[in-house]
Amino acid sequence: MSLKRRHFLIFGSLSGFGLSFLWNALEHREGEGAGITPALASEPVIIPAQQPLLRFVSVADTGTGTRSQYAVAEAMSNYLRENPYDLVLLAGDNIYNFGEIAKIGAVFEQPYQSLLQRGVKFHACLGNHDIVTDNGDAQVKYPGFNMQGRYYTFRRDAVQFFALDTNGNADWSKQLPWLEKELNGSDAPWKVVFGHHQIYSSGHYGVNQPFIKMLTPLFQKYRVQLYINGHDHHYERSRSIDGTTYLICGGGAGTRPVGRSEWTEYSASKLSFAAFDVYADRIAVSAIDTDNQVFDQGIIQLRSS
Repeated sequence: MSLKRRHFLIFGSLSGFGLSFLWNALEHREGEGAGITPALASEPVIIPAQQPLLRFVSVADTGTGTRSQYAVAEAMSNYLRENPYDLVLLAGDNIYNFGEIAKIGAVFEQPYQSLLQRGVKFHACLGNHDIVTDNGDAQVKYPGFNMQGRYYTFRRDAVQFFALDTNGNADWSKQLPWLEKELNGSDAPWKVVFGHHQIYSSGHYGVNQPFIKMLTPLFQKYRVQLYINGHDHHYERSRSIDGTTYLICGGGAGTRPVGRSEWTEYSASKLSFAAFDVYADRIAVSAIDTDNQVFDQGIIQLRSS
């Protein structure tokens, strides 16, 4: 009997939330990624007893219309029943393979029908596949993606969100000054930036040195606590890097192998999405797979001035 099978038999009838830290330890012991030294088991995550100020989820690389996308969508719907939320960050590659808006029913409206019917609002950004057809203009205008342009910002409760166009043809001569102005002008205690492309990744695309040079100084200067992306088809949560946690949620419809880096807190090649409970002083992060199991949990502490 395999080790993972024994895990299932032992813990299958217990709460994934209550034992997530132990599952995390067991997963690390098995070693995610060949030749990667496993990290030590994480400390148990303490979740406040009170209701969060805001709960949202994120997912990326979704738009295939395949069984895998439907499986993740079902897990998102199951999670909603016990953990109400009404906001999803859709971090790009919303329509495979060429961003054709004619496919929107098959790759968005049908897979997420139960969420949309229950009033969940998606906020999207553009991925590299999305800009193949007409530079993604039809997606920017599509009401279901709630985009206010190729890059935009919106606020929910204590959180200011900043959506970026991270594609190769993005106009950074305008976008970067806009981002700095908006970050500087925000009085939100929590600042969350999301885009399609990775900055820190232990997967196929690796570390993005141009973005490290261009974006991370702004994140540090204006106390951005979280950057969310897709592009790499795995889940990965970094340790805090100069005050910012980098989270990849690209397992929305398919997966690729992932290793570990010195800054990796947890990584896994799983079909999954990420959920975020926002409190006054912390954000609790949960990674949830298509078996409705929480396979990673972590805390992002509020950055003070």
